[in-house]
Amino acid sequence: MDDIAIHATGLTKSFGEGAAVTVAVRDATFQARYGEILFIVGPSGSGKTTLLSMISGILRPSAGAVSVKGADLWQMSANELAEFRLQTIGFVFQDFHLFPRLSTAENVAIPLVLRHQDWDASVAKGEQALEIVGLKNRAALPPVKLSGGEQQRVAIARALVGDPELLILDEPTASLDGDTGRMILQFVREHVLNARRCILIVTHDARIFEFADRVMHMEDGRITDHASPNS
Repeated sequence: MDDIAIHATGLTKSFGEGAAVTVAVRDATFQARYGEILFIVGPSGSGKTTLLSMISGILRPSAGAVSVKGADLWQMSANELAEFRLQTIGFVFQDFHLFPRLSTAENVAIPLVLRHQDWDASVAKGEQALEIVGLKNRAALPPVKLSGGEQQRVAIARALVGDPELLILDEPTASLDGDTGRMILQFVREHVLNARRCILIVTHDARIFEFADRVMHMEDGRITDHASPNS
């Protein structure tokens, strides 16, 4: 179907061998659609990060398959996969991962520079992305001069600058107070989500579940259910 952004079938990941084997994710099957925000939730050690890593082309599954935008990730060569991820997937990391010696606009420009685009043009596009998240007046500042909420918005701008179809946020409110976290998720829903983009959010924060279209629960490596947050 044209509206399916992610289709995972039987995804399983094991670590170790023999009696020492640990199964981190067991037979995970689900779909995520364009135009929706899907939360992946569950206790620590439930397999959320491992599942996310397989979906985003970072960690090869032991079994199963995952397609993003109709492309089977794990049938690609290493170079093809790296290019696909760069062009298609935007990441917002839990700890922001901003470079302290670069300006805010230069931080945002990094994905474009990795695509071998001109530095000055990339920084100019970084400034445009900062305007989208309401931080154009912070473009010349280093990250240390920004609040936690502002740094999170910079990280979102960096993820968006290449116009990815899949956006992944890992614990986006973990370093933020409740009000700021809700503000960030409200911003994501109103200004980042669109009909051509699918957003996955891994979180422990039940205070932000209301911003999800669906909440997918994991426990002991298995998907236990996925439904609307109010069902």
